[in-house]
Amino acid sequence: MPTESLYQCIDAYVTHLQVEKSASPHTVINYQSDLAQFMEFLAKGLQAKPETLTPKDVDHLYVRGYLADLHRRGMARSTVARKLAALRSLFRYLRREGLCDVDPLKNVGTPKKEKKLPGFLYYDEIIQLLESPESTSPLGLRDRAMWEVLYAGGLRASELVGLNVGDLELAMGYTRVMGKGARERIAPLGSQAVLALREYLEIGRPQLRRSPDRGPLAALFLNRWGNRLSVRGMRGVLYKYVDQLATNKRISPHILRHTFATHLLERGADLRTVQELLGHASMSTTQIYTHVTKNRIKDVYQKTHPRA
Repeated sequence: MPTESLYQCIDAYVTHLQVEKSASPHTVINYQSDLAQFMEFLAKGLQAKPETLTPKDVDHLYVRGYLADLHRRGMARSTVARKLAALRSLFRYLRREGLCDVDPLKNVGTPKKEKKLPGFLYYDEIIQLLESPESTSPLGLRDRAMWEVLYAGGLRASELVGLNVGDLELAMGYTRVMGKGARERIAPLGSQAVLALREYLEIGRPQLRRSPDRGPLAALFLNRWGNRLSVRGMRGVLYKYVDQLATNKRISPHILRHTFATHLLERGADLRTVQELLGHASMSTTQIYTHVTKNRIKDVYQKTHPRA
């Protein structure tokens, strides 16, 4: 069996994530960081240089010691679980590729995650955000279109900035979205999002693109320099509006996604439909929203049961 170093194995695994699994840049960066952190812990424990480590140096005792160290440092259980998932995924890949014949994580349990209820905005709060951009500037038209699309379709931040003009079907009221794991789905666009997009495409985007001699650009949402807006740039724009609203709530692009799901469920949508709209591969991911349905179930019971 080959005796590649752990460094080489991780490099091959990262390439596998990028090329074969089409993992998002965010996932790749997190996994790289998590695996590098484990290597540092292992090298320190073995009193060896990181570049001399091999997959055979990893055993379940060191993995458990690593997890205990993370807990002692006060890391959230969700973060610890993610770091453990990175290790599990790495060794699954190594066994499949014939680079390792043992599973050092076989007897290591996954820590239970805290059950956090997703934050969301009330209807009047989301309306306040949607109406905050100015309609007199190209950036304001862009921002209004972005917030409308996020709320109308429940998109992730990376999905929003990854949209191309050709993905839109405004006449039909939807857009194609490339989600996690290169899974494509159809996201609805409400009438207000369609209106905001039309205005941005007709007035705002051409002004942001400015120079026609720069050639065509597929990206839908552009920054002030006429290039594709990044996730980081989009977050910065959103935080600027949040500061203007002077709200005490922590509002992120993902909060708008939670708001989308919460408002659908409050108005009678079923979890299976919401799962499809959010692009969740598993229903278990969508079930964090079940708390939303409790009040609606009680309300329906009160209205329909003859002895309520």
